[in-house]
Amino acid sequence: MASRDPLRPNVLFILSDDQGPWALGCAGNPEISTPHLDALAAEGVRLPNFFCSSPVCSPARASLFSGEIPSRHGVHDWISRGHAGPDGVDFLAGRRLFTDDLHEAGYRLGLVGKWHLGANDRPRPGFVQWLAHESGGGPYRDAVLYDQGVRRDEPGYLTDVFTDEACAFLRAEAEQDAPFYLSLHYTAPHKPWQGQHPAEFEALYDGCAFESCPQGEPHPWQKYDSAGAPVGGEPDTRAALTGYFAAVSAMDAGIGRVLATLSSLGLTSSTLVVFTSDNGFNCGHHGIWGKGNGTFPQNMYDSSVKVPAIVSQPGRVPGGRVCESLLSAYDVRPTLLDHLGLGGDDPDLPGRSFAGVLAGSPGDPDASVVVFDEYGPVRMIRTTRWKYVHRYPYGPHELYDLAADPGEERNLAGTHAVQEELAARMDAWFAAYADPAADGRALPVTGAGQTAPGGPGTAFEPPPFPVVPRYGSA
Repeated sequence: MASRDPLRPNVLFILSDDQGPWALGCAGNPEISTPHLDALAAEGVRLPNFFCSSPVCSPARASLFSGEIPSRHGVHDWISRGHAGPDGVDFLAGRRLFTDDLHEAGYRLGLVGKWHLGANDRPRPGFVQWLAHESGGGPYRDAVLYDQGVRRDEPGYLTDVFTDEACAFLRAEAEQDAPFYLSLHYTAPHKPWQGQHPAEFEALYDGCAFESCPQGEPHPWQKYDSAGAPVGGEPDTRAALTGYFAAVSAMDAGIGRVLATLSSLGLTSSTLVVFTSDNGFNCGHHGIWGKGNGTFPQNMYDSSVKVPAIVSQPGRVPGGRVCESLLSAYDVRPTLLDHLGLGGDDPDLPGRSFAGVLAGSPGDPDASVVVFDEYGPVRMIRTTRWKYVHRYPYGPHELYDLAADPGEERNLAGTHAVQEELAARMDAWFAAYADPAADGRALPVTGAGQTAPGGPGTAFEPPPFPVVPRYGSA
């Protein structure tokens, strides 16, 4: 049987795609319907100050699984080529992931959904199930998947397909003698949105005012396509909002089915469930449609770099809690290994285990915790009070006093002595964990996509918009 031992639990790792931290009912959004994720938060711990490592999918996912910073693993932008087939390129070739740790510890591994780290058709070591999206994005019907390396044209609604496959994996693994790990990576709520999602979920938002997504003046750095629509959005804003919210609700319903299957198999108390997203998203927030690359230069607003995060294991993770401490995707690998009894912190990596928080510690929201993000030549340092964003080589730089200005509306760069201190701390941190051969500070990363792995020969798509130095504040 799959593990029945709460001290050596199975792992269900659920990853959404482009889900803003605001897009959960339990996060205080009364407009969005997420009853199953709300229930998961009620029986576990919700982490409202959880940050991705880079506000775009591929580098964020590479850091999540490797524990390395983009300026070490070399994935600096979303991967635009080398997805599958003879031309497929494994952007993480030779790198150790936490799934390798689990495989060596005897776990049976499964992936269902989006990988988007190159060579998506090739199962990673130890995976007994590998059903991966060909590229990582696209319409929610008629997708191309790779099932153990074999191409599969899937006509069904993708969120339901992934849910069905995840439930089948759980039922099969319940008969095995080893613990399992399942990566369930939905493509929701990544665009496209209009006309993509089942009518019953779109109907939930008939008449919705969408006050949780204010549509103010466009950000001066917002990128637009040739038709005049925001690059990260769609021409019909209301239809896009309806589709985005419907995508989240359809995914929530799928997660409910997966958790019900886990319960029916008697595996709830012996399975650690982690839910989070690869990066945040703005649906009009700050005048932006998109994530970090919704603007040029790339942005580091909290709505882009924060992600929803919930962890649950009844009986071992005390429920009904909210931990306000600053935590990061870098912390996932050591926390998983610590909670599973397989190790913990690695001094060569930046992440630190928060298994104590899972065990019931309240954490310390006022502790001297620092979170770092990067997106090519854009870097961020974030404390409980301050955020500093540095853009190589020209700027503009940003400094926000989050205690007085939580909405990040008043840029204090160049006006406060704390900027120099934060910049020094940031430089020291990146110097400690970056590989000079993969350092992103001088790379031409614009958010248009990466075509070759990091290191010598790193290549990026040419941007479909003018790239000029920007000066002044946001």
